[in-house]
Amino acid sequence: MLIRLLRAYLRPYSRPIALLVGLQLVSTLAALYLPTLNADIIDDGVVKGDTGYILQVGGVMIGITLVQALCSIGAVYYGSRTAMAFGRDVRAAVFDRVQSFSAREVGQFGAPSLITRTTNDVQQVQMLALMSFTLMVAAPIMCVGGIIMALNQDVPLSGLLLAVIPLLGAVVLLLVRSLRPKFRSMQTRIDTVNRVLREQITGIRVIRAFVKDDHEQARFAKANGDLTDTALQVGRLMSFMFPAVMLVVNVSSVAVLWFGAHRIDNGGMQIGALTAFLSYLMQILMSVMMATFMFMMVPRAEVCAERIEEVLGTSSSVVPPAAPITEVLRRGNLELRDVDFRYPGAEASVLRGIAITARPGETTAVIGSTGSGKSTLLGLVPRLFDATSGQVLLDGVDVRELAPETIAESVGLVPQKPYLFSGTVASNLRYGRPDATDEELWHALEIAQAKDFVEELAEGLDAPIAQGGGNVSGGQRQRLAIARALVRQPDVYLFDDSFSALDYATDARLRKALARETSDATVLIVAQRVSTIRDADRIIVLDEGAVVGTGTHHELMADNPTYREIVLSQLTEQEAA
Repeated sequence: MLIRLLRAYLRPYSRPIALLVGLQLVSTLAALYLPTLNADIIDDGVVKGDTGYILQVGGVMIGITLVQALCSIGAVYYGSRTAMAFGRDVRAAVFDRVQSFSAREVGQFGAPSLITRTTNDVQQVQMLALMSFTLMVAAPIMCVGGIIMALNQDVPLSGLLLAVIPLLGAVVLLLVRSLRPKFRSMQTRIDTVNRVLREQITGIRVIRAFVKDDHEQARFAKANGDLTDTALQVGRLMSFMFPAVMLVVNVSSVAVLWFGAHRIDNGGMQIGALTAFLSYLMQILMSVMMATFMFMMVPRAEVCAERIEEVLGTSSSVVPPAAPITEVLRRGNLELRDVDFRYPGAEASVLRGIAITARPGETTAVIGSTGSGKSTLLGLVPRLFDATSGQVLLDGVDVRELAPETIAESVGLVPQKPYLFSGTVASNLRYGRPDATDEELWHALEIAQAKDFVEELAEGLDAPIAQGGGNVSGGQRQRLAIARALVRQPDVYLFDDSFSALDYATDARLRKALARETSDATVLIVAQRVSTIRDADRIIVLDEGAVVGTGTHHELMADNPTYREIVLSQLTEQEAA
């Protein structure tokens, strides 16, 4: 997964990668040549007392060092830019794929996990790419080059490498195998911390209302403690790696000095050659240490890459049509024809055999007990879900054949939980129609009974709105969401229990104003409050996912026991009549 992800998203940057590999090659070769020059200075300059030779070779060493420094700077520059661009592209790809998901896929992964995968997981793979460009490219070149140069200095002494390098490799392999499952567990625990924290921030009012602060602190402490324990286990393994590598390095240095001293004493080796050999040994072992550092990052990056690929490899259950229809009559005729819907893995369908027709100029209401499938039914129209069987027709065309933009232009949805984005009142109202004028915004606010409280704000339309609409009340949030749909001027209005936070007087005024504004449009209302829908042209009663009654308020009160039971649970017999 990791290699496939890197290959796919680094392919556009093949030229910068080739350039940085070239710069790393020159820099590493320069570093490998310096110990040989140093050996020549010792053997042919210091020992013989030739000052001119020392200055001449020293000048060459300074020049090579400058070249090495410049190449290293260039390699780090291009490596950093490429790694950052890689991270940007992967984040964009994950974000685009998540945006294509239906509510089903979002629920499958969960919002906290998707946030972690888009941020932390991508960051881990991006860091691996950066370290690869700055360290890993140079490590094999230095290792192979160091072995060749060490053999060039003294072949018998190079036999030590046959014992040192496999030993280091075995230590690294053992630790990497132990780290991989720990890193997988660590990313899962990060998901859990994000989920718990997100729930607590979102539900802070409920927590305070039920005085559950201590319970939630204990819940977060457990999630945080699990993450800490896993991180400590990873830290212990990683902390063992460097001492183990350094132990091998230091023992190797002592062995080289011991055997090298005997070689010099026997006349088989010069002092400069021993110094150069020791430098090459350090370079070889340092390259192995760099590789070790990389291998420490690989397991976590591999786990993160798998999680990223899992998102990228998941297709939305709401698939755009191959040949989308971009134009419809725009009359607002809506029909649900024998529609069934079942969630994946569910034993029973949420909706069964739904047949509904909603026409322009009429208000169609859907009412039913909690869990009867009202919101799910409404979500089928803008394709938040796709029907398991049957058809949802908009102006005679199946919504699965329409372009998403065409559906968005024709359908205006006010969800059950209205969400406002951080910005201003105006930016939220223009969310579906950026070219709307201020006059149109004020008109929509007036219809939605929100004009008065917006005028009271110091900045008016430019008044700031916090994320989620946290700085306005629930009723104000609902009215702004209704105004946002009105600004769009769609052919079909879908109100998913959008009046529940309003008082009866505001509800009545709003419905009266809406009736005038939407007189030529199709209106489909889902509501729990009988007073909201009793004047609808047609009321559809849902019970356990099936239509059990259709008619006006008076017709249903006369011959539908389910509707009558719902009404009398809210109103007296006299009020209902």
